Parts: sequence; structure tokens; C-alpha cells
Amino acid sequence: MQRADLHIHTRASDGELSPTDVVRAAVEGKLDYISVTDHDTIKGLAEALDAARGTSVRVITGVEVSSEFEGVECHILGYHVSPQAAPLLAHEHGALDRRQERAREMVRILQGQGLAIEYDDVLRAAGTDARAIGRPHVARALLAAGHVRSMGEAFERYLADGGLAFVRTEFPSVRDSIEMIRASGGVAVWAHPGLDVLERFAPSFAEWGMSGLEVFRPNTTPTDGKRIRGVARGLGMFTTGGSDWHGPYRSRLGDFFVPADEVRELLDLAPAA
Repeated sequence: MQRADLHIHTRASDGELSPTDVVRAAVEGKLDYISVTDHDTIKGLAEALDAARGTSVRVITGVEVSSEFEGVECHILGYHVSPQAAPLLAHEHGALDRRQERAREMVRILQGQGLAIEYDDVLRAAGTDARAIGRPHVARALLAAGHVRSMGEAFERYLADGGLAFVRTEFPSVRDSIEMIRASGGVAVWAHPGLDVLERFAPSFAEWGMSGLEVFRPNTTPTDGKRIRGVARGLGMFTTGGSDWHGPYRSRLGDFFVPADEVRELLDLAPAA
């Protein structure tokens, strides 16, 4: 049985490992297919593809696009995107600028609450490989400075939605994100779809060209998985899955996997190597 994990982050966004080390971990974890799906950036794809040459792992190009619909943040995965596609590169440029300004504003709020933290601390926590600066990097900076005892505490006290230092940002619409992914040669999939809006949002997303729903995840219950699969089937969508892996601090890559036959429809859309 071939094994797949189609939702993995690297240090290009908020993952712990470089793209090369992610591929090595995938080999050690006996995965056959992986997808690098960093937040709003494709900077890690070339390195991952290069690292996978000559190994047992095949890398599916990907990206995770932060989007919004009716005031709800929705993450849209783009699979089989071309790393050279102009629409994707344009999106990346604008998204990374927005992410940096959001992190700067969070730092300003934290400073206003008496915490000794600088934006340079966030950049150091992110590392030199990071392009998409996000809340996890702010959390790591707070942890490194001793202001919190864990990443979880950083989010709970300051960074989670509605937290003391939470900053809303402007995301592209889901429709625009789907169109951008398709214009970049890819197919769009709704990542970890919100169960409270699933049936209400999914028909519109399908009408705009979305191809799939993410079903197989470490914490998805059988009941919820059946529900998402039913929505996908009713709208003519395929299903995908992955661990949303960010690094070995939580689990070993390969501990969670999806049988490749469960995501074969997506895998078969890959362009010829």
C-alpha cells in the first residue's frame, strides 16, 4: 500500500524543518507521496522537488492560501500549481507583505502591554528560510523571551482569534483564490473545512471551480469524515487528506498517512514528470 501526506509545512512558512529535511523525514517515515503546502508562498517547492530526486518520495507541488468568505477565514489548498505561474507569484508578493505588517502590529500591541519584544525577535524565531511570517513565529518569539511557557499559552493569552494581540488582516476572497490557483495550473481544495459552514459554503465554492475537500486528517472523527465525504460526493468533488504537519515537536512525519488509493483522483492529475 502506498502512503500519502498531502498537507505539510516547511520553514518557508511556519514549519520547523527545511524543505530538504522534510523530504528526508518523509523517506524515513516511509511516505510515497507528499505535498509541500506552505502558507501563501511557494519558496520551498524548488528545494523540495530537488531533494526528492532519486528518492522514494514524490513531491506534489502545493500552496495553502489564506482566504475569506462572508467574514470567515478559509484556507484553500492549491495542488499541482506551477511554481513559475505569474498569478501565484503576484499573490505571494502581496500576501507576504500583509503577513509582515500584521506581525509588526502584533508586536506593537504586545509592547503596549509591557512585553519586551521586537520584530527582530520574530524574524530570529522564524529563521532565515522563512518567507511567510505568521502567528506561530510571534509565539516562538514570546516563548524564547520567557513571556510564556508554551506555544499554546502564547496563542491562548495573546494570539488566538480574539486574543489580546490578535490582529485581523485582509484576505483575498475564496473565489479569487480559487481562480488564482486554477490560473496557476492547479486544482483548489478546501483545507480543514469548517463544519459549522460546510454545507452552506461548499456549493458556492464548487460553482467557482473548487475541485475537492480535505477529509483525512489526524483529528477528524469517522462521523465528521463521513459528513465531509458526503458533501464532496454530492458536489462532484474528490477528497484529499494530510497531517497539516509543522514539525517533529508534535509527531513523526509518516505517523499519520492517507492510503494513496483514497486520494488517487488528485494524484492522477499530476503533470508528467
